[in-house]
Amino acid sequence: MPFDNKNEFQVVIDMPEGTTLERTAVVTQEISQYLSTRPEVINYQNYVGTSAPITFNGLVRHYDLRGGSNMADIQVNLIDKGERSAQSHDIAKLLRPDIQKIAAKYNANVKLVEVPPGPPVLSTIVAEVYGPDYEEQMRIAGNIQDILNNTDDVVDVDWMVENDQTEYQFEINKEKAMLYGVAPKQIAYTMNMALSNRAITTLYDEDASNQVGLLLTLDEKEKSTISDISQLKVKSKQGNMVPIADLVTINTTTSAKSIYRKNQKRVVYVLADMAGELESPAYAILGMEEKLKDIPLPTGYELNEMYLGQPDFEDNYTVKWDGEWQITLEVFRDLGIAFLGAIILIYILIVGWFQNFKAPIVMMVAIPLSLIGIILGHWIMGAFFTATSFIGMIALAGIMVRNSVLLIDFINLRTAEGIPLKQAAIEAGAVRTTPILLTAGTVVIGAFVILFDPIFQGLAISLMGGTIVSTVLTLLVVPLVYYMIEKKNYK
Repeated sequence: MPFDNKNEFQVVIDMPEGTTLERTAVVTQEISQYLSTRPEVINYQNYVGTSAPITFNGLVRHYDLRGGSNMADIQVNLIDKGERSAQSHDIAKLLRPDIQKIAAKYNANVKLVEVPPGPPVLSTIVAEVYGPDYEEQMRIAGNIQDILNNTDDVVDVDWMVENDQTEYQFEINKEKAMLYGVAPKQIAYTMNMALSNRAITTLYDEDASNQVGLLLTLDEKEKSTISDISQLKVKSKQGNMVPIADLVTINTTTSAKSIYRKNQKRVVYVLADMAGELESPAYAILGMEEKLKDIPLPTGYELNEMYLGQPDFEDNYTVKWDGEWQITLEVFRDLGIAFLGAIILIYILIVGWFQNFKAPIVMMVAIPLSLIGIILGHWIMGAFFTATSFIGMIALAGIMVRNSVLLIDFINLRTAEGIPLKQAAIEAGAVRTTPILLTAGTVVIGAFVILFDPIFQGLAISLMGGTIVSTVLTLLVVPLVYYMIEKKNYK
């Protein structure tokens, strides 16, 4: 589906894991200050550390679950589409480079997310990486990110893997703790109380609709470094205050990353969007197979590529393309089957009426002739062939065959009256021109109403372009082809 013209879009900000709320707020503030200078923006709201109110976009992307000191959303409202000439997608494309420059200064990953015109998906382009080893899956996903970053018209590349975070593990020396007269659970309890910001009681307030918790917490400067935390003291059985540092060994490791699953299979997601001259995910994914072959793999494994469904087994590495790409494939496959079904039914209907197997084929010459107009119409308008264009093509099949039926039925009526076939064919073109042009004109005028709608423009172009070209060619080609096929029967 083409991009719709909406009055809003969302800026999604992801800072590296572990970034403080204050630093995330600085980035958000700078981006929103830039937005405030733009004449297209009427207002905005910043949500730092939490998610913006869920919209249609967030249904599948689960933006309502976003939260944390390193995350922020900006909900941007544009001036009404009736008061501007530029569409919301063009505005987003215009603003993206400047916003990305601000993001680059702070090492932030910022995405401009538009409201989807069709079914909401995780992203326009989604690469799902499956395989037997999760670490290797993440490495392959990283390579796919690099490929997408170097692909034309692909923007806002991201993945659902956290950055490396240092984790400090306080390992209690149980023997030493017992010698000091400190139980291991005392250490765990003391650290938990000092760092968890837990409510220990509630504030008494008769007018409060929700209870207000009173937090017991250390001052920020007393828990900002590992050395500060390790100097927390616990009371031994002898009554002495013992620093935790004397009772533990501090190990430094990298935090384990989240593991995502889809239908119980471990998966790493890579996400991207399209913006530029070519805006269909098809153009980005075409030719991807050769690039994927260059990704190094462990000995004995290969990287498979899938477009529909999931791999049955995880014994090999697989990249499955999802998002709008899968919906595009499914929609065009289903519309193609519908188009084929429509042609078969039209053929059966005409055979039943004319009691002839050749005449319906001649009548259906109008269908490929309409394709010439559809292609020319999209080229002249500089529009993409979308799902609505395909729907228009299916509708046009029935309309254009009707013109052929009018012509051939007239030829049959005249030949039944004893008129020579050649003269009947010429008369059919002359006599039936007016009603055919009138009906074609009503189709063109009716479709013109939706020609400038961003979603249904393809439908209008198919109906208008296909009708105009097919009508002109049908008046010439159908009588001629019918004459060439039938002339031997009239000698």
